[in-house]
Amino acid sequence: MSFTSILVTGGAGFIGSNFVRMMAREHPDTKITVLDSLTYAGNLENISDLIDAGRVRFVKGDIRDPIAVRAAMSGAEVVFNFAAETHVDRSIEEAASFIETDVQGTYNLLNFARELKVARYVQISTDEVYGSSDGTDFDEESPLKPGNPYSASKCGGDLMCLAFANTYKVPVVITRSSNNFGPYQHVEKFIPLFTTNAMEGKDLPLYGDGMHQRDWIYVEDNCRAIALVAEKGKTGEVYNIAVGNSQPNLRVAELILKHVGKTDSRIVFIEDRKGHDRMYKLKAEKVRKLGWQPRTDFADAMEQTVKWYVQNRGWWERVKSGAFREYYEKHYKDKLARGKAK
Repeated sequence: MSFTSILVTGGAGFIGSNFVRMMAREHPDTKITVLDSLTYAGNLENISDLIDAGRVRFVKGDIRDPIAVRAAMSGAEVVFNFAAETHVDRSIEEAASFIETDVQGTYNLLNFARELKVARYVQISTDEVYGSSDGTDFDEESPLKPGNPYSASKCGGDLMCLAFANTYKVPVVITRSSNNFGPYQHVEKFIPLFTTNAMEGKDLPLYGDGMHQRDWIYVEDNCRAIALVAEKGKTGEVYNIAVGNSQPNLRVAELILKHVGKTDSRIVFIEDRKGHDRMYKLKAEKVRKLGWQPRTDFADAMEQTVKWYVQNRGWWERVKSGAFREYYEKHYKDKLARGKAK
C-alpha cells in the first residue's frame, strides 16, 4: 500500500492499535495520525512505544466533536474509522452513547472526508449487523437484521457511509469482520475475560448452554484484509472478512483453560444474555478475490493469544483495576508538553 498519510480513529483500542502497529512496521514511510478519546476501551499503552519513537502522532479527541475531527483529518489521504462503542452488554444497559458515537460520530467523519476530499474512507464494521444466522452464510447483499442496540448503531453508521458514497461520491468502503481476538483486547471481551479470570483462579461465566457460535479471526489477519480493501476495494462496496472457523463458546472456553493449565470445572453456566444472537456466519469470497488469505491457524493463534496475556499480566491488571487511566493520562500530558502528541 502506497498511501502517504493516514488517520486512524480509535487507534488506541484493540483492533485499531493492532492495525497501527502493523502499518508502522510494514509501511515505514506512511505518516500515521491516531485520533482517540481514550475512553475505558482506549489505552494509550497499546501504542505508546510508537509515539515515543515519533512514528505515530497522537491526537486526543472524540469523533463526536467536529472540531477535533477536522483538525485530525487535515492532511490525511486515507481515513480508517475504528472508533466505536462496541460492547453488546453495555449497549443493552445504555444505548445512547452507541448512537452518538457509531452514527453521529461516523457522520462527522464522513462530512469532513467529503470537505477535505480524502482519497479513501474505510468504515470498520461487524458481522453482527446481519443478525443471528440460521446456519446459512451471510454475504454482502444479505439484509441487515441487528439484534441489539450495538449492532443497530453499527447499521446506522454503515448506511450513512453508503449514503455519502451514493450522494456525495465520498470514496467509501466498508469492512465487516467476524469476531476478532488477539493481543491488546479489552478484558471485558470473551477471550481476554476468560483468560484473565482463569489466571486469577476465578470462574468463567458462560452464557446459556455455551453453544453460541462465532467465527473467530486473528486480529492481524483482519488488519491485513482492511489494508487490502483500502487499496483495492471498489467505492461504495462492502467486504465481509472471515475465515470460516466457527467455534462454540464452550469449546473456546475449554481451550483457554487448557492453555492456562486449569480444569473445566471453572466453567459456570449463567442466564443467557438478552437478545443473544445464536450464530454468525459470513461468506468472504469478495475480499479473497482481492488477494487476501488468512495467515494464522486458529489453534496456534489461540495459544499465542493466551500466552500474550500470561506474559503481559501487568497490562491487563491495570485495565481491570482502571489504573491505566490515571497513569496514561499523565503519560499523554507529558508528551503533549514535549510536542510528541497533540
